[in-house]
Amino acid sequence: MLFPVKNVPLPSLYYAVTRRNPHIEFKWDRYSEMLWRWKSSIPQRKRAFYGKYFRGRGTFISLKQLPYFLATQETAIEPDDYGKFYSAGRITENARAIWEALSTHGPLATLELRSVAKMDSKAGNVRFKRAMAELQCMLIVVHLGTEQETAAWASGKFELVCRAFPKETAAARGITPEAARRAVAAKFLALCPDSPPKDIARLFGWTKAETMAALGIP
Repeated sequence: MLFPVKNVPLPSLYYAVTRRNPHIEFKWDRYSEMLWRWKSSIPQRKRAFYGKYFRGRGTFISLKQLPYFLATQETAIEPDDYGKFYSAGRITENARAIWEALSTHGPLATLELRSVAKMDSKAGNVRFKRAMAELQCMLIVVHLGTEQETAAWASGKFELVCRAFPKETAAARGITPEAARRAVAAKFLALCPDSPPKDIARLFGWTKAETMAALGIP
């Protein structure tokens, strides 16, 4: 995680750098500013996935682990798969529009992407945010740095994960969801060995049966 999130038992970059508990002593200083730059520069340099994944909050996933996460989501996609996913009911119409815009035009900053996807109104911005959260939670879209579109804060720039990380996407196609869940569970338990199955299921959004199989529990 970029910053610690309550009830998400995962390490955070904020704590690793500052050794502070942000729920008790958070402050915006040069370390926080550095982390804010890293959330753009790390994915921009293709060093890790960054997007709103766990609980819709800023999450880094290493290149080594990314194929397993893609396989658990079954989203090792091709750029033009948006129609297939929409027809199957896996994504909403708004998510389909954003995916198609990125597929057609390549990486786009927020305002330009909203315009291309016809979500540039105030109400459209609400739809855009919900659809972007949907696509990032499915590991279809990655935050790929920033772009200065106005004189205010720089806008986020987005790209399809399959184009930003083609090697990892190709690797995910050779991993079954079952094998991927076993690998993800093993990595998580190495970090949090005392976590009960119900917490693992809740964290990763797996069913009870999927979780027990991933843990090798009959």
